[in-house]
Amino acid sequence: MSPLTNIRIALIQMAVGKNKLDNLTHACKLISDAKQKGSNLVVLPECFNSPYGTKYFGQYAEEIPNGETCVALSKAAKDNGIFLVGGSIPEKDSGKLYNTCTVWNPEGSFLGKFRKIHLFDIDIPGGITFKESDSLSPGQNISVIDIGDCKVGLGICYDLRFHELATVYKDLGVDLLLYPGAFNMTTGPMHWEHLIKARAVDNQVFAAGICGARDDSADYVVWGHSVLIDPWGKIVTKADAYETTLIADIDLNACKAIREQIPIRKQRRTDLYETLYKGKVQEGGKNSVISLRSGL
Repeated sequence: MSPLTNIRIALIQMAVGKNKLDNLTHACKLISDAKQKGSNLVVLPECFNSPYGTKYFGQYAEEIPNGETCVALSKAAKDNGIFLVGGSIPEKDSGKLYNTCTVWNPEGSFLGKFRKIHLFDIDIPGGITFKESDSLSPGQNISVIDIGDCKVGLGICYDLRFHELATVYKDLGVDLLLYPGAFNMTTGPMHWEHLIKARAVDNQVFAAGICGARDDSADYVVWGHSVLIDPWGKIVTKADAYETTLIADIDLNACKAIREQIPIRKQRRTDLYETLYKGKVQEGGKNSVISLRSGL
């Protein structure tokens, strides 16, 4: 496969129920539909194989990459000849649970995974109280996917709020940030789109938030409104609350153009401040960064 300069991305805002097999079957159908529309990169939402909630994580958790969800994703990527970012699923490993995104290449090979770094522990009086740390453990690495000429940085939902993570990815040459998410009905209307725009504009990259479809009868009701923002902060495509698949073309030349016209990367006053990336490498070493190679 030749390097990709133009990427047709599909953001799948799918409905998720309590039957895991039904969720997987539905996801694979939507992946195939996206391929039929010309997509070569497909992204699923957070917790696409299970309901979102601390009481569900242990019940639905699987080992990666050998669980039934990974088997289904590998086959879907290979059958459709696409890069597939598997939103996230509950992962079990060595007695711990993680919220984990898997990545697959067009041959169906497992490129690697990203575990949610920042756990969603919040308490908003009159709004929502949630504590992922009651069941989940945080990830310890960041992940970069090489898709031809495009470098993609991964985060999951609450990771979106931490601009330092996006800055790390910028310094690693990322052109596209992907955030599978499940923002709720309190924080979603107020912050979801604003945060994605901020990550795109601050770092002169494309940024996408991929949420599940809203189910008003669920224990945890998600906001929906998946969206792709370009490096200028413009909305490329945006969903409403319910099930849909967004298809859009990503031209990496747009990243190059804005970086030349507004050269903030050359104007940073590193003599006065340091990025988190520099501190992370000094503290954690090169193993703090995982590159998920595409083999292209």
